[in-house]
Amino acid sequence: MAAKLRKGDKVIVLSGKDKGKTGEISSVDPKAGKAVVDGVNVAIRHQKQSAQSQGGRTPKAMPIDLSNLAIVDANGKASRVGFRMDGDNKVRFAKTTGDAI
Repeated sequence: MAAKLRKGDKVIVLSGKDKGKTGEISSVDPKAGKAVVDGVNVAIRHQKQSAQSQGGRTPKAMPIDLSNLAIVDANGKASRVGFRMDGDNKVRFAKTTGDAI
């Protein structure tokens, strides 16, 4: 099945502690059904100092479930993703506006 959400898509969080936040998908794990979104679901990781890097507390974006994400349409609202055939190509589009993504 084709992926509804892909790397580089602008999404909004539908539920959880970061509900309402928007960001861009930096990576997707389709097997686990999770994605990493910049600035969303951020956890503090403690890094030990090494010769190459300074130690300390560093923020890291953790994976979030794909079911908690929705694509942002041209109006800035959450939208579902649909598929349609445009000639011989399968095109993703936002269901609220009908615009191709």
